[in-house]
Amino acid sequence: MTQVSIEAQRQQLEEAVALALDEAKKLGVSAAEVAISKQQGLSVSTRMGEVETVEFNKDGALGISLYRNGAKGNASTSDLSAQAIVDAVRAADGIARHTTSDPHNGLAEAELMPTQLPDLDLYHPHPLSSEEGIELAARCEQAALESGLGIEMSDGASCNSHSGIKVYGNSHGFIGSYASSRHSLSCVLIGKDEQGMERDYDYTVGRRFGDLLAPEALGRSAAAKVHARLGARKIGTCEVPVLFSAETATGLIGHLVGAISGASLYRQSSFLPDSLGSQILPDWFSIAEDPHLPVGLASAPFDGEGVATRPRQIVRGGVLESYLLTAYSGRRLGMTTTGHAGGIYNWQLDSNGGDLAAMLKQLGTGLYVTELMGHGVNGVTGDYSRGAAGFWVENGIIQYPVHEITIAGNLKQMYREMVAVGSDIDPRTSIKTGSILLSAMKVAGN
Repeated sequence: MTQVSIEAQRQQLEEAVALALDEAKKLGVSAAEVAISKQQGLSVSTRMGEVETVEFNKDGALGISLYRNGAKGNASTSDLSAQAIVDAVRAADGIARHTTSDPHNGLAEAELMPTQLPDLDLYHPHPLSSEEGIELAARCEQAALESGLGIEMSDGASCNSHSGIKVYGNSHGFIGSYASSRHSLSCVLIGKDEQGMERDYDYTVGRRFGDLLAPEALGRSAAAKVHARLGARKIGTCEVPVLFSAETATGLIGHLVGAISGASLYRQSSFLPDSLGSQILPDWFSIAEDPHLPVGLASAPFDGEGVATRPRQIVRGGVLESYLLTAYSGRRLGMTTTGHAGGIYNWQLDSNGGDLAAMLKQLGTGLYVTELMGHGVNGVTGDYSRGAAGFWVENGIIQYPVHEITIAGNLKQMYREMVAVGSDIDPRTSIKTGSILLSAMKVAGN
């Protein structure tokens, strides 16, 4: 989509939202909100140099929620013609007339809507052709297979390029929209030696196509990860310091996201109830959130309820300073939405531990985890048990790869026993953290 066409499409979609809101007003509802998400792009995958899939998608839908004295009705349509929109509004109203009233339902407060939208530089479309996508994926595989690192075969490479528009409006009179793009390249490889086969992958992602790693660099990186895992051993059961790689550390912090989200809190299904203002992490630990980071993968000018996003401190000095609330969960808790309908925005963890080499040195002798498997996390109690693979480390030096182990603990204790966060930040997710060192965990092996 060119800049001219994207602006024309934004205007058309905003007009569709306005039409739906006008129709809702005619029906005399208490409040209404409408959202449209429209996306198009190309996905290409290869395996061992042969084309596997070429998929072009162009889709979008309008969703509307109407409120009648606390009762809520939802409807959606992928047909954006005027009549289809009117029909969807009437369908939502019919549902609202037959649902149970909930006093916590409704729009976020009008004063929380943005008065103007910041330009976050999120839209960088790339006219990816199927030929270019196939070539890039194949080059990635070829570089890996020719790396000389024991790569037996490729399990596939893929190249993706998508762009789209999000529009939201409500009966407060707010209608806002923004365009964004996202591109990625990934490669999955299988290596083999005398002891068996190992599998690993790597990927690169960005708002701008030019920010992606070159396919050859990505292929060699993925090959190096597989090569490092060859010859993996089992280890005995022990209790040792554990270093989570930057990739696995994002998941460790992701459990915090779930625990402080409004839905978990009001349902009493969080292992961190009533923790606002409490020390839940070491006093050196902080998390800042910046929804307005230019070109950010998790940036947005407003959330899924039209609430203006803003930078905020989530954790400061180990103290939890903010829950993650929507309008509904905020009301259930007697609080105000924090603008997190739809997720979090560019969390940045303070680093105090140096690069990976420094973190390994601080680990000393213990386990460096690079892969986690399974879903053994209890969101209510915080009990944590995951299958893992990685490397055994002695005196700060990696000795050999390990697999078929389980690490276990309790997240509340694990968070308190964090020793350091590294500067080896993984920039590819909404949680920007380096490796994280824990003082001790139980490791179950042979």
